[in-house]
Amino acid sequence: MRDDIARVLIPSDQIQSRVHELARQITQDYAECDTLLLVGVLKGCATFMVDLARSIDLPLAIDYIAIASYGASTESSGVVRMIKDLETDIAGRHILIVEDIIDSGLTLAYLCAQLQRRNPASLRICTLLNKPERRKAEVKVDYLGFDIPNEFVVGYGLDYAERYRNLPYIGILRPEIYAE
Repeated sequence: MRDDIARVLIPSDQIQSRVHELARQITQDYAECDTLLLVGVLKGCATFMVDLARSIDLPLAIDYIAIASYGASTESSGVVRMIKDLETDIAGRHILIVEDIIDSGLTLAYLCAQLQRRNPASLRICTLLNKPERRKAEVKVDYLGFDIPNEFVVGYGLDYAERYRNLPYIGILRPEIYAE
């Protein structure tokens, strides 16, 4: 599996350091909030969200939503489908969407529009990775881990065909792996 990685883009220690910095900022920004609701976008967010939640020093709740636009491809199809909805009523709640990566922004723009219709008190976005040069839809990122180049990355929750999620770092997948 590690032989499939062309190079490590962001090592584990750098990820953990940035996660703690983000958590400190979120803790400060939501200090007056009764209970923050983290909404994780499955499946890629899971590793990041768990580490982030453990580092936030506030009362919080967690829920998950699953939407799909990739399938087994390396490119977003642009067609977004809801696979799993939230179990929590978010009306009047402070919501922080936790994403693994923002690429075109189409999926996240769709999700934000859907969640805004449910009347949250606030809605912000925290993403570990951002590919600004791929953006097709405007999304405001409130908490950003890293801007990255337009490379296909895996690890720390991100996958290709359900593989590589368990790598402790963000790595660039060798193109011959996904060109097969």
